[in-house]
Amino acid sequence: MEYSSGTPPVQRLIDEFSRLPGVGPKSAQRLTYHLIRMPAEQAENLASAILSVKTRITLCSKCFHITENDPCNICSDTTRDQSKICVVEQPLDVMALEKTSTYDGLYHVLHGVISPINGIGPDDLKVKPLLQRLMDNDVTEIIMATNPNLEGEATSMFIHKLIEPSGIKITKPARGLPVGGDLEYADEATLSRAIEGRQNF
Repeated sequence: MEYSSGTPPVQRLIDEFSRLPGVGPKSAQRLTYHLIRMPAEQAENLASAILSVKTRITLCSKCFHITENDPCNICSDTTRDQSKICVVEQPLDVMALEKTSTYDGLYHVLHGVISPINGIGPDDLKVKPLLQRLMDNDVTEIIMATNPNLEGEATSMFIHKLIEPSGIKITKPARGLPVGGDLEYADEATLSRAIEGRQNF
């Protein structure tokens, strides 16, 4: 969004907040006025944290999780089971699963799901790098842990069809997860049971 030099700074900040996911016009206004009342030091810390994320955070070249180091700490951990890869939609899903301390394998982050209505196809996701990982490594199990909604299931089915001829075991978390829910919002106990009780795809 281009701004002229005459755009009021308050309106510019409201507009920028409005562009964030899940932030409507009213929320954008509340956030803006909260920042106005915030002590300058806190505002500077917030600005610094945002800039730090943009300059220091990158994607792991192996699993595409967010990281400061490439490869990420999970991919470079030799104590983890290198024969399992859990496929998830977003980095937040990795964080949610890691909190359970149940899963000891590797991950692959797709960065989205197939969604024709939103113009997102397989080529917009990290599907090809996943197939390359399977060719380059001794992977024996793929866990399709996309969210249990229409787009997540369609994405899982698409990847399943690509991987099935390889003979690699393909599983999915048990249905302790609510249909239509997101992994990142599931509680740790539910996620643990879902991963431990995973079933063949």
